[in-house]
Amino acid sequence: MARIRVLVVDDHRIFAESLAAALAAEQDVDVSAAGSGPAALRALERAAGEGRRFDVLLIDADLGTVAPDVAQVPGQLRAPGAVDGPGGQAEGVVDGISLVARVRSGHPGVRTVVLAERDDPRRAAGALQAGAGGWVAKDCSLSRLLAVIRGVLRDETHLPPALLTGVLRELTAARKHRTESERLVESLTPREREVLRCMVAGLGRKAVAERLYLSPHTVRTHMQNVLGKLGVHSTLAAVALARRAGVGPVDLAGDVVERGGQLA
Repeated sequence: MARIRVLVVDDHRIFAESLAAALAAEQDVDVSAAGSGPAALRALERAAGEGRRFDVLLIDADLGTVAPDVAQVPGQLRAPGAVDGPGGQAEGVVDGISLVARVRSGHPGVRTVVLAERDDPRRAAGALQAGAGGWVAKDCSLSRLLAVIRGVLRDETHLPPALLTGVLRELTAARKHRTESERLVESLTPREREVLRCMVAGLGRKAVAERLYLSPHTVRTHMQNVLGKLGVHSTLAAVALARRAGVGPVDLAGDVVERGGQLA
């Protein structure tokens, strides 16, 4: 029988222990638990290195809002590296949606399901955009959760029916905002787009001038032009719009590069 390796990531110890114990009763499920994002990431790395990767992560949507802890089910495999540090304290905080994105980036073969206290179309849409395969209420039945776990392993996407309309609305709105942002960014000259990427990287006027071999006065003019063409009034707003358009920061360790004829 093919076994499913599940990692429960939740900083509510009682909930994590209860859920892990319930899942462990299934004949085809091996379950471990980690009490924080950093612990989960280390568990994934260790498991991958040992050739025993996890199949599914069940991630608390509100991860990081209480003191981290680590849960373990007696008789079950404990998540390698699950303890964050002395006393089980976290080395940094990774929230639930950020953890989904990091798992997708670093471990693309691992599926993720977000467990939530309440339905929230905006956060559920964000979870799906980050790479989650499902959004499930914490008070759902065990049979429902198992169906979702097995479903995401078949590359299915699972949402509560009551959330579907709201999530689709959020995803459509996000796509519209991205399209509008991309159109505005395309109105910039190549030099202005270089300046914008420097702004996304957090560089100030002097640093941008040194990087692009321009005078601070010229950089100021470019920045003013960028804000004007993007229709915003601050660097922070320009950076937010650039992010929506998919504009990344300059590589501070190298030169500004272009991919596919556009600035990456």
